[in-house]
Amino acid sequence: MPMLEFAMDPWVLAALMTVAFVAGFIDAIAGGGGLLTLPALLTAGLPPHLVLGTNKLCATFGAATASFTFYRRKLFDPSQWRSALMATAIGAALGAGMAHLIPARWLNQLLPLVVFACGMYLLFGRVPTAPRDDVPVIGRRRQWPQGLTLGFYDGVAGPGTGAFWTVSNMLIYPLDLLKASGVARSMNFVSNGVALAVFIYSGHVAWTLGIGMGLALMGGAYLGARTAIQGGSKFIRPIFILVVLALSLRLAWQHWIGAT
Repeated sequence: MPMLEFAMDPWVLAALMTVAFVAGFIDAIAGGGGLLTLPALLTAGLPPHLVLGTNKLCATFGAATASFTFYRRKLFDPSQWRSALMATAIGAALGAGMAHLIPARWLNQLLPLVVFACGMYLLFGRVPTAPRDDVPVIGRRRQWPQGLTLGFYDGVAGPGTGAFWTVSNMLIYPLDLLKASGVARSMNFVSNGVALAVFIYSGHVAWTLGIGMGLALMGGAYLGARTAIQGGSKFIRPIFILVVLALSLRLAWQHWIGAT
């Protein structure tokens, strides 16, 4: 049976919803919202498998809102990305299934390390630029390995997937930061939705908490997507770097320095 309730202090719930709103705003602009929600849920004391399932529920709300906003502004054309959509769905299903084979005590140790490693990669990795092209030529063969890999990762854990999609899109295709973000939000929605279905089937979702955080994520994602579209790449880039820097420092303190 899926978990419908999870006893929690109202102030903790309010704090988690605030984190979710901020995460939705950040995720719609630059990706990496899971780097906020995942540690927050772990800190709240949920079991690790329930953390992953509940995080997928609230992330799906935000990803759906952001992807629809980018689609309406014609910054994502599904017909160009059919291979990536299918590959991402397959990868996410395999990844979510793999997550259930990992013992809970391993996830307790692994998830903070994954979040930290993602933050460090995004901090030190080069954020590429690409020329604008109103009708870019999108190679389909490259979409399969990209979609399978990032979909699988999002199914297993997920923090930073949106940012990884954004960066890899600019590396592989002739996309600027704004269009790469539009594609990333849509792929994130697919992988979150497929992985969520697996977690629902296995009963690892706290519905009340996930829906509450999901609604907050929707609000943040809507505002973030509109802000990103209006501000363009020049706005997204500094936010992207600032978010990565702040999250990396926080996680380094919490999981390395603070743990000693």
